[in-house]
Amino acid sequence: MTRPQTASAPLLELSGVTKRFPGVVANDKVSFSLFGGEIHALLGENGAGKTTLVSMLYGLLTPDEGEIRLAGQPLRLKSPSDALRVGISLVPQHPLLVDNHTVLENIALSSGGGFALELRGLRKTLLEVSSAYGLQISPDAKVWQLSEGEKQRIELLKALVRGSKILILDEPTSALTPQESEGLFEVLNTLKLEGKAMVLISHKLDEVLLHSDRITVLRKGQVVGSLPAQGLSKPDLSRMMVGRDVSFERQKEVRAPGKIVLALEKVWTKSNRGLDAMRDVSLEVREGEILGVAGVAGNGQHELAEVIAGLRKLERGTLRILEQSAAHLSPAQISGLGVAHIPEDRRAEGVVSEMSVADNLFLRRSRTAGSWIDRKKLLEFAGERIRTFEVSTPGPHTPAGKLSGGNIQKLILARELDGNPKLILAVHPTHGLDVGATEQVHQILLEARMKGAAVLLISEDLDEVLTLSDRVAVLFSGEIQGVLEGAQATRERVGSRMAGVRESAAQKAEGGKRKAESISPSEGPAHV
Repeated sequence: MTRPQTASAPLLELSGVTKRFPGVVANDKVSFSLFGGEIHALLGENGAGKTTLVSMLYGLLTPDEGEIRLAGQPLRLKSPSDALRVGISLVPQHPLLVDNHTVLENIALSSGGGFALELRGLRKTLLEVSSAYGLQISPDAKVWQLSEGEKQRIELLKALVRGSKILILDEPTSALTPQESEGLFEVLNTLKLEGKAMVLISHKLDEVLLHSDRITVLRKGQVVGSLPAQGLSKPDLSRMMVGRDVSFERQKEVRAPGKIVLALEKVWTKSNRGLDAMRDVSLEVREGEILGVAGVAGNGQHELAEVIAGLRKLERGTLRILEQSAAHLSPAQISGLGVAHIPEDRRAEGVVSEMSVADNLFLRRSRTAGSWIDRKKLLEFAGERIRTFEVSTPGPHTPAGKLSGGNIQKLILARELDGNPKLILAVHPTHGLDVGATEQVHQILLEARMKGAAVLLISEDLDEVLTLSDRVAVLFSGEIQGVLEGAQATRERVGSRMAGVRESAAQKAEGGKRKAESISPSEGPAHV
């Protein structure tokens, strides 16, 4: 795709923009132009300066140097309300909505007038806009009743109802099914034809190359390139982002699975709201295999991980780890069985931010170390783990909270994989990581598999699940929708199940191209 020839001058332009924080130059003389009628991707590894740049475009931060111009006129944004006033909207990665309010009420709250607005007129506008862009959604539906894809639609509708000319989209497809992602880009392409401009931030390089007109890459706060998307490749982009070649091939060696390490049978559990979050879930994971669990956020993955880690109570059913009942064990006892837990929230659950890198690395061993710890040996151990897992840190005494997200994740892996665990519970292990860090995390999990570990991979990144998994289970509304062997797990088949469509319905939708007999016998709705 190329920028429409009618757009002769930038709609938005940054010239020499610099932003400093104590000890860090987050953006260094960044120049960036955005034209009407284009999707412009903004890429960079973790810590490259994308968030800081977007924060200045949305009025959350002000530049220390340089200038921002809108339609050729100098623009100084002091707050998000200033950005909204001039037609700049942010569609956040995680929808910022009030769960107990309706769709219409959330739109009203975002429009600046609160409930003093005339809701009847707003309802009419909302229905017209949603119909025009194929974003149908009930104005009276409560947000808590909606899927993640529907919540993303509300955020997009907020911007469209306001009449925004510039949309900043932060990882907009991170929690969407493949089908929902395709629908979103259909809407974005319609907006492009209307002359609107979009800044797309995404770690999904295939998505970026397919849908972007131009791509700007940041590295260490500086622009290393701003090029048309046409003709670029994933290796080109990754080399620009991290300064080296990155492999997108995952060499998964053949390995026969061994004995059952993890077994759940007919497990039920409640969500924090007291509703059934997992219903009649049965799973088995064996030595030397990766079982991927795919699903849109909010369909029971969070509760599944907490049940296995000993953080959530089973209502009924059985949980066994290495043939030992683990349904009522504490997290420490679960860990003692040889379970490594890579948690969903790496900062809140994975590390103690105020403690040093060395002390965080020693936490797993500290349970059996006794009351006296040899600090010299602790630092030697920490140094070895830092080197092996390439944790970028000023030193072992640095507080863990000072590290970047990617390095915190590597720290967690270095700690949890100490001692060759029998079971690895990996929850969104590369969420928000750049291509270089993702490559390393994937390699670590594959190596653990070859050493005989059983890996339960829970991820909303379907490409990650399909690439790493030997088998794929799909969760929808707290139930297993089916299990596919690796060779059978296509994006279409897994994506259909993520949307709650079982195989027979998916076959009908595809015109009967596949026969029911082609389904693996292991695809039963309850047992994996």
